[in-house]
Amino acid sequence: MFEKLKARWKVNGINLALIITTFALGGSLCGYAGRRLLLLTGLDKGIAWFILYIVLITLLWPLCVLLISIPLGQFAFFRKYIQKIWKKISGKKNNSPVHIVIFASGAGSNAKKIIEYFAGSATVKVALIVCNKPGAGVLSVAAQNGIPTLLIEKERFLHGDGYLPELKKYHTGLVVLAGFLWKIPPALVAAFPKKIINIHPALLPKYGGKGMYGNRVHEAVIAAQEKESGISIHYVDEIYDHGETIFQASCPLEPGDTSESLAQKIHGLEHAHYPGVIESLLQKQNRS
Repeated sequence: MFEKLKARWKVNGINLALIITTFALGGSLCGYAGRRLLLLTGLDKGIAWFILYIVLITLLWPLCVLLISIPLGQFAFFRKYIQKIWKKISGKKNNSPVHIVIFASGAGSNAKKIIEYFAGSATVKVALIVCNKPGAGVLSVAAQNGIPTLLIEKERFLHGDGYLPELKKYHTGLVVLAGFLWKIPPALVAAFPKKIINIHPALLPKYGGKGMYGNRVHEAVIAAQEKESGISIHYVDEIYDHGETIFQASCPLEPGDTSESLAQKIHGLEHAHYPGVIESLLQKQNRS
């Protein structure tokens, strides 16, 4: 049973245990709160009491599990879970989800976090992984999650059609760069205005531009004796790391920090913020 739940909800054993704990604690809190509220009515136990109790716990249950899910780190899961239940109850038809295409060149840790974040979402779907390096770890991440991949070559991407026909085939609504090292060609920038975003491992406009990626950025930040570094999520235009900034988060530099230790801090910020910023950006676009 537990293996089926892990597969259905796409979670590991630890998260499954936390989810089950949230269900249990949320249900207990819901029952307790319902009884306490009924005491205020002065009703004796009877048919009216039980009917009102059922109504109360039905209304309180979503609030209670969401409250319990916060300290247990399962808020994102239960938010989506409750949204799905509400759509079934209300009979609302799901709109077609926005299709995200992720471009990556390396191990794919950011891609993995994004995929996990939107797993089971009715409004957002990771439709394709685009990669420029055969054997890159992100291709394995895609295979593990059943997501199609597109391996691209440099000449066609930079000087040809930019694989635009393939991107249109997947009804791309947003292009997300997650450790993709090639410059996006003008053809794609023009085809997806304000629909291509990137995450940069520094606080732009500092330490951006051609050749500034990975440890090169962290080494430059440390060499300059900066007191902080961070991440910048920004729109992509025709110039490296130049588009409008959407979001930034920072972390302090401590004495003795190396490029490797700083990289770990930056990865933590990326994993914590990139998926949520993508979701907020899509919600904003839907409202406009």
